[in-house]
Amino acid sequence: METISRISSMLETARELTLEAAQSAALNRGSGVGVSSRNLTAAHIKKLLESRSDREVLDGMRRVLTLMYRGEPSLPFFSAVVKNVASANFEVKKLVYIYLVHHAEAEPDLALLSINAIQKSLTDQNPHARALALRTMSGIRVPVISQIVSLAIKRGCGDMSPHVRKAAALAIPKCYRLDPNTLPQLIGYITILLGDTQYFVLGPAVAAFLEVCPDRIDLIHKHYRTLVKKLVDMDEWSQLATLRLLTFYARQCFPRRTKKVKRATENKGFYEDDDHGDDLTEDNEADQEEVLILDPDLELFLRSCLLLLQNRNSAVIVSVVRCFLHLGTSEYLQAAVGPLIALLRSPQDLQHVALYNLVVVALRHPKAFTKYATHFLIHAIDPPHIWRLKLEVLTIIFPHCGRHLKGVILSELQHFSQSTEPELVRESVRAIGRCALADTGAAPYCLRILLSQITSQDDNLVSESLTVIRHLIQQDPPSHAKTVIQLVKHLGLTNNPDARATIIWLVGEFAGTEPERDFAPDVLRILVQDFANEAEPVKQQIILLGAKVYLHHLLRNPLKEESEPQTQASTATEDAIPNEWADSQNEEKPETNGQEEQHSEPEEDQITLLWRYILLLARYDSSYDLRDRARLYKNLLASPSMTQLANLLLLAPKPVPHAPSPSETRKDLLIGSSTLVIGPDAGMLGLKGYENLPDWVEAGQEPDPRLRESEVKSDPMGQTSMTAGERLDQALKEHEQNASASKRAQAGRPAASSSKGKSLDEWLEEPEAETEEETDSEEEVTDSEYETDEEETEEEETDEEDEDEYEEEEEETDSEDQAQAQGLLAR
Repeated sequence: METISRISSMLETARELTLEAAQSAALNRGSGVGVSSRNLTAAHIKKLLESRSDREVLDGMRRVLTLMYRGEPSLPFFSAVVKNVASANFEVKKLVYIYLVHHAEAEPDLALLSINAIQKSLTDQNPHARALALRTMSGIRVPVISQIVSLAIKRGCGDMSPHVRKAAALAIPKCYRLDPNTLPQLIGYITILLGDTQYFVLGPAVAAFLEVCPDRIDLIHKHYRTLVKKLVDMDEWSQLATLRLLTFYARQCFPRRTKKVKRATENKGFYEDDDHGDDLTEDNEADQEEVLILDPDLELFLRSCLLLLQNRNSAVIVSVVRCFLHLGTSEYLQAAVGPLIALLRSPQDLQHVALYNLVVVALRHPKAFTKYATHFLIHAIDPPHIWRLKLEVLTIIFPHCGRHLKGVILSELQHFSQSTEPELVRESVRAIGRCALADTGAAPYCLRILLSQITSQDDNLVSESLTVIRHLIQQDPPSHAKTVIQLVKHLGLTNNPDARATIIWLVGEFAGTEPERDFAPDVLRILVQDFANEAEPVKQQIILLGAKVYLHHLLRNPLKEESEPQTQASTATEDAIPNEWADSQNEEKPETNGQEEQHSEPEEDQITLLWRYILLLARYDSSYDLRDRARLYKNLLASPSMTQLANLLLLAPKPVPHAPSPSETRKDLLIGSSTLVIGPDAGMLGLKGYENLPDWVEAGQEPDPRLRESEVKSDPMGQTSMTAGERLDQALKEHEQNASASKRAQAGRPAASSSKGKSLDEWLEEPEAETEEETDSEEEVTDSEYETDEEETEEEETDEEDEDEYEEEEEETDSEDQAQAQGLLAR
């Protein structure tokens, strides 16, 4: 009978395999489920769903899901699908669960009909079926069943299978979103799951904690060390959640402590002739430095994070770097820089995100990246969003690099500043300027590079170079007098309006600071000759230059200008009769001052006449803006009483330009977050869900460290953290100690001493009965000896020689026992 039943089952299996093979072959020919389901009517699909054959029901469910994922109407089959929720076939049940989760919100009343069947699956013998039922029940977004879901989670938290407990942990956030009133119950479930012994249950429990009750740090105290120890074994997503939780926990529970220690240098330097150490001993403050003190539990967490730097997930590496940046010391951060640099070999999307995080770390600790400077050189295939960030990193680490690396970086920037891509040219020139501003020692070389690019045919390169040169000159104007003269020499070689306007502005701003080197009037005289053919930006700067030159002239000759206020006013209104006004003024002056006037009139007349000529040119220009500017300057400089006001407006010191790193505004954002990548476009508060790290807890306000030792104190033998081998070794040691104590107690009896002299072969040759009798007698002796333990102890204390003999016999007995055990194992 067994043979017949076995043959029939084999035939049934072969029939099913044949049918499945036929279906797969039809699918390959284009007439399978994917195509035939379009031709089948709804009635035929319902007929398949209502069939008693599991194979037909499975076929019908596949067709329904095909329609669902195509976006075609599959809701009419809801009632037929719900009937199969209690199917014994696990494959059918999985497809029904998928359908229910997708359509439960559209048909909540019909979805409730399946709750009873799903609840029955929570008691299934298959743990995967129980986990799937729990996941499905929590995924059905019907608020009425929130309490039923909560009870299902409670049952799942106590399940023997870790897969079911994991499903319960994943269901907690869903239940909370479904009904926030279940929060007290869910917190209790989270407390249970946080104490789970399985690492893949702890990860989802931590994720549920972060979403449901992230402010309940008190729940983490007794599980802190367990989470740290099992962090390495978790999957990547659980590691991300746990790293985030423990980072927040560390800021709220471990205060930031420092202590002052002596510096590494002692009274004498490394060489005997180094006397710098003597100076340090004189100043106690200079002889000390602050060193960060890490809490032992915090250091345990940081050491466990070191193992995660070899993780295959880039998000885990960035999270570890975040922990070291905000919690650890520079030594930990140094260890994390290499794995962070390794992310630059990832695809471009991951490389882009890694560079944003890398820039933020470099802004705080640039020295750690100096030995990796060559990894940030631009490649020909790099897109703009990649090479922009690489250029930024190069400019950040430039001041901390050696002389050779500085030359390499500047050579690369000079090369790419001559590129055909305008954006790359602009960013490269700006990067050279930031390098010059960050490192004053390299500023002259950077300035020479920029000056050599003024004569380029690329107008974009010239204008950008002049803008950067202007920023460098404004940093220290007195030391760049020759630079301005060199720019004036290039004024006739460039036709770019922006470049010419920049050079003219520099001449007017810095040429008149030293009267003996004032070449601005000569430059103005040359520029006025071709005023009509200049572009409007250049004309505006020429008028401004003329106003500044004339103002300098008024400030140098204040007394002579005071006697002719009416003359200046009449000149402003009547430009047609300057000679008649001059003759009348000369007649009124005494003759004794004629020689002084002849001596000073030529220089004053030249500048004054040049200023009037510029005003006449601007008066008849076609630009309204230019005419208004000229009229403003003319009225401002017409009266001596307005000289001080003109000085404040025209010759006021300009603020020194500051060119920070483009990512300076993202410096305080949390690395590893989406808000960091999006930047200021995310708004002041960042994206939804963004939360910055809390401040360090103040010393004295942190929780009691003994709260984290509760789990350890509960096991006095320390076996919770021992492996199976360590426990066996400990049990063996305890057995040997007990055996040695019993042997020591019966060492004084002759029967015991005679038995100790036997070898292993003699022990094995003895009959079993004798062995049993001896064993019983030994037990009796041992019992009697325990009763007289105190008396023998006193005898041992009085007789030290006997004690030495007992110890020798004890060692011999232990060796005999070990040899006997090895012989038994060999047999």
